[in-house]
Amino acid sequence: MSSLLEGKYGLICNVANHRSAAWAIAQACDKHGATLAIGYLGEREKGQLDKLVPELSRPPLLFNCDVTNDEQLAGIAESLQAEFGRLDFLAHSLAFAKMDDLKGRFVDTSRDGFTLAHDVSAYSLAALSRTMEPLMSAGGSVITLSYIGAVRAVPNYNVMGVAKASLEATVRYLANDLGPQGIRVNAVSAGPMRTLAAAAIGDFGAMFRAYAEKVPLRRNTTQAEVADTTVFLASDMARGITGEVIYVDGGYHMLGV
Repeated sequence: MSSLLEGKYGLICNVANHRSAAWAIAQACDKHGATLAIGYLGEREKGQLDKLVPELSRPPLLFNCDVTNDEQLAGIAESLQAEFGRLDFLAHSLAFAKMDDLKGRFVDTSRDGFTLAHDVSAYSLAALSRTMEPLMSAGGSVITLSYIGAVRAVPNYNVMGVAKASLEATVRYLANDLGPQGIRVNAVSAGPMRTLAAAAIGDFGAMFRAYAEKVPLRRNTTQAEVADTTVFLASDMARGITGEVIYVDGGYHMLGV
């Protein structure tokens, strides 16, 4: 296998368990030669991550990463400066909304639920990018994960879809801001995957099955496919791409029905 990320340092936020897209990204980046730091949230997630890291070829740095805590993010940047000296890519794979706000109608979303979903799911990309920018003085790549609910109304996705729309707009504005520093910012819009986050979406199982029957490739998206695209965007192979949303969804996004 070619090593697209040999000699590069990356931060991946956040891994929850073995089904996380973030974990698949960590595995793919490790296989391509990157030295990694990995974020997690909470002791339960730390326990899951401790069981997974022996699968990597080199031990990563681990950080408790609460993206709503600016002081904690600053501490992570300081540690990365001391340990790595620089950062070449940041993979942002995290989102959250209150369970009650993923049920019923979007119009009934609570004010605090709307604010929380946008803070964790969208503003966190800006916060992390701003905090890590000084470590990317030689340029770099920022990649986040989105979903087609950002541009279409998906049943039971509700406030998370609106937050993903904000996330995709954030990608464009960050790409414009950080481009002069040689920092590229892109999103991967993935098809539905069986993850911890997906379990919170009502009727996800039915949607997951129907999806595989309708998409041109006639199968569901895998975490590995999303991870491979992330590796590409983090690598120099994608050096001319910024401000984009790349769909890894088996072709679903271009269907008319």
